[in-house]
Amino acid sequence: MPGQVASGPSAWRRLFQPGTGGDTSGASWLVLLLFLGPALLVFGAMIAYPMARTIYDSFFTIDDPDKPVWIGLANYVTLAGDETFRRAVLNTLIWSVAAPVLDVGVGLLLALCLFAKVPFTRFLRIAWFTPVLLSYVVVAIVWLWLYNYDWGIVNVMFRAVGLGGLASAWLGNPHLALGSLIFIDVWKWAGFNMVVCLAAIHSLPSEVLEAAELDNCGWGGKLRFVIVPLLRPTLLNLYILAFVAKMKVFDLVWIMTQGGPLWSTETVSTYVYKRAFAWNTFDLGYPATIASVWFGVVIVTVLLLNRLLRSRERVEF
Repeated sequence: MPGQVASGPSAWRRLFQPGTGGDTSGASWLVLLLFLGPALLVFGAMIAYPMARTIYDSFFTIDDPDKPVWIGLANYVTLAGDETFRRAVLNTLIWSVAAPVLDVGVGLLLALCLFAKVPFTRFLRIAWFTPVLLSYVVVAIVWLWLYNYDWGIVNVMFRAVGLGGLASAWLGNPHLALGSLIFIDVWKWAGFNMVVCLAAIHSLPSEVLEAAELDNCGWGGKLRFVIVPLLRPTLLNLYILAFVAKMKVFDLVWIMTQGGPLWSTETVSTYVYKRAFAWNTFDLGYPATIASVWFGVVIVTVLLLNRLLRSRERVEF
């Protein structure tokens, strides 16, 4: 009818397709800006601008925020000889490599237990996933109690079974502190990987698993030659996600050890925080340099891991 406004799917299709009408050539860009504008504003204000400002500040000495002093690459030169930074990088890399392997590996084993219908499956599913729902603050406080040298349940259990020699100051020993924190991290995140792996296992073609059983393939052989190869894309994606998360680890370390003892649990994130807010250095330029360098390292690492994942998928398929 004349004078009626077009409606329905065809009208929306014309709105998103520039050049289909006399007055709708720019309508698609208008609609895109309408929908993407708020998200882009939030991204620019909360992510893009802080990143750009951090990189910009790394070229200054900022004793007074109102009067920054340009020093060029001096902060980067100082960072190259910073022994504490090198120790923090080493600890972070150890955490980022070891913890994801354990996270994914333990998660896969738990998923296999549930898939095999072990006793109390429903209870175990809830119990193993519950730590994922806890915040790092709660997890840190609970494990500070568990690791207590005098009355913590870990040392109490060792003493109760006659292994008192194994009781240790888990967070006070420089040789044990980092491993103790990684163990907590695995305890927290193994349940998440368990859920993802269990869903992936249930989606595997049943005829392949049945063929393996007809060939008298045990659980070990089925896991090695059937399940893990079929789950490789899922496991690799889980590893990449965990790796990126561990490169930024802060909460657990700061609450439990604050990087001690003797820098044994110092990570790049805790070191940046200390140089910016905890130490009386009164210079925000140097922490900005550390953050800028580590941001570049994380970006390059993620790109390399994604490239590795794509190349493996091309070879496999």
